[in-house]
Amino acid sequence: MIEEKRKKNRKAGKGDKVEEDDPVKLKHAVYVMTMKLFADMERKRRQQEDRDQEERKRKREAELEEIEKAKMEKEWQKNYEESRENRVTSWKSFQTGKGKKSKLYRPPKTKAETR
Repeated sequence: MIEEKRKKNRKAGKGDKVEEDDPVKLKHAVYVMTMKLFADMERKRRQQEDRDQEERKRKREAELEEIEKAKMEKEWQKNYEESRENRVTSWKSFQTGKGKKSKLYRPPKTKAETR
């Protein structure tokens, strides 16, 4: 970090002196850099925790949805089986009644023209 500042100052024509040559300012610069790193680490840790919590929440919601879906499917199957006999008898009565009701095609009655 200090060497980069020296090179930058040389290119700018300001000389080799940098503020961090002073031990007090060097100590302060190291302290500031350390605090920045710790703050970044803490921020990243919190972001990761938030992502993990969201993921757990999504998984739990998906699990509950799957349970509800299975419950609805089971209930539908039960109702389907219970109403099966009714559907079968209805179909059979429809099929047997079909022979009696078969009529020949009758064209519509002609209406006399009125003027």
